Amino acid sequence: MPTLRDIKRRIKAVHSTSKITKAMKMVAASKFRKAQQRMFELRPYADRMSAVLSSLAGGAESEIHPLLAVRPRKNVDIIVLTSDRGLCGAFNSN
Repeated sequence: MPTLRDIKRRIKAVHSTSKITKAMKMVAASKFRKAQQRMFELRPYADRMSAVLSSLAGGAESEIHPLLAVRPRKNVDIIVLTSDRGLCGAFNSN
């Protein structure tokens, strides 16, 4: 059976963990709000880009660009460039 001292220590640890969790939750909420604000600020730009692209697509000729023409399927090579999370510092966070 745990002693009173053990129980008090456990309660203190739970309170400490609760404080850390609350701080992390506040940071996450702040970051979410900033991202949401940026999204709302970009909405007029996205709407305008959509209108411009629709306008361009409507006036395009029916000729298919050579890079968009359907070709027989062949083997495809894919090159993936990534960063090593451990050695790039702030590069991965941006």
